Amino acid sequence: MGIQLFVPKFDVDACLDEIRECLEKGWTGMGFKTVEIEERWKEYTGLENAYYLNSSTSGLYMACDLFKAELGWDENSEIITTPLTFITTNHAIMQAGLKPVFADVDDTLCLSPDSIREKITPNTKAVMYVGMGGNTGHYDEVVSICKENNLILILDAAHMAGTRLRGEIPGKEADVVVYSFQAVKNLPTADSGMICFKDKKFDEIARKYAWLGINKDTYARTGAGGNYKWKYDVEYVGHKYHGNSVIASIALVQLKHLDEDNARRNCIAKMYSEAFAPYKDKIGTVTIPEDCQTSRHLFQIIVEDRDELLTFLNSKDIFPGVHYIDNTNYRMYSYAQGTCPNADYYSNHILSLPLHLNLTDEDVRTVIDAVIEFVTR
Repeated sequence: MGIQLFVPKFDVDACLDEIRECLEKGWTGMGFKTVEIEERWKEYTGLENAYYLNSSTSGLYMACDLFKAELGWDENSEIITTPLTFITTNHAIMQAGLKPVFADVDDTLCLSPDSIREKITPNTKAVMYVGMGGNTGHYDEVVSICKENNLILILDAAHMAGTRLRGEIPGKEADVVVYSFQAVKNLPTADSGMICFKDKKFDEIARKYAWLGINKDTYARTGAGGNYKWKYDVEYVGHKYHGNSVIASIALVQLKHLDEDNARRNCIAKMYSEAFAPYKDKIGTVTIPEDCQTSRHLFQIIVEDRDELLTFLNSKDIFPGVHYIDNTNYRMYSYAQGTCPNADYYSNHILSLPLHLNLTDEDVRTVIDAVIEFVTR
C-alpha cells in the first residue's frame, strides 16, 4: 500500500451502533439522524441554520441557483472566484448560468483581497471564497470587501470542518457556508455535506428545493394521519440533494472526534514544518495567519521540480497529491487563462504531502527524509 495521501479513520463500532438504530427503526432516509446531525452541527459551529445534504457539491450548486432566482441575478451576473480549487467550486457558478470571474490567490493559497477589488464590476454579485486546506487566509478583509460593495459572500468550507479564526468557527459573516463530509475530509462519511445559510428564508427554501421542490418532506409528514400526509404542493423545480440517515449516523459519530483528529493533523503538520525549516530556499510552505487555527486538511509544500519530486516519492512508495490544477486550464474556463499568475505558479509547484490519522510518526519521518533527499541531491 505504501504511504497514502489520504486514508480516513472511523470509529467503527460507534458508527455501526448508530446505523443499527436506523435499520432497527426502519428509517434510513431523510429525517431522524439527519435532523440530529443538523442540530449537533449548529451547536458545534454556532451557525443559526444547517441543512444536511448528500454532498457539498449539492450545496454549492443549490446556493448559486437559489441566490440567482431569489435575488434576480441573470446571465450577465458575475461571481468572483478562485482558479485554485476543486472543479466543483466553479462548476456551481457556471451551471447556474452565472459567470465565474477569476481573481488571483496570495501566499495563503486563498483569494487575494487586492485581486478581488480589481475584479469587481457593475455586474459583480458575489464572491466565492475557498478556505484552501482549512486556511482562513485574509477572510476578514474579504468580508469587509463584500460589505462595502454589497456583495453576497459564499464560503466554500469544504476543507474547513473544525477551522477556527481567533478561537471561533468562521462563517457567521457569510451569506452561506458549505461544508464537505466526503470520504477523505476531516469529518469523513461516505459522501455528504452541510449548507448553512445566514438568512432563515433561504434555509427554508433550500429544504424544499433539495427535495424536488416539495414543500413537505417525508419525515415532516410522518406524524400526520389519514390522507393529509399525502397532500403537499410542489413549489420549485428542484433536485434530490438531501442527505440520508445512514450516512448521517456516521457523521454524528465522527463529529465527536473532529477536534481531537484535527489536533493530530496539526501535530503532523508541525513535524513537517519544523523539519523543512532549514531548507526554506528549496521547500516553500503556505502562509497561515497567526489568528487562524486551521483544520489542516492539507499540508502543501512549494518546490521547483514538483512533478519530478512526485515521481521520486512514488518510487519510494509515498503517494502525495496536487491541490489543485489551475481551473483556467480546463476548456470551459480557458477564457481566463493567464489572468492569475500566482495561481498558475502554485498550480505547477505545490504538492500535498500525506496527512491523515493513520500515519505514524515514523511514516511522517519517512516522507520528510525522502523530500529532503530529493531537494538536496
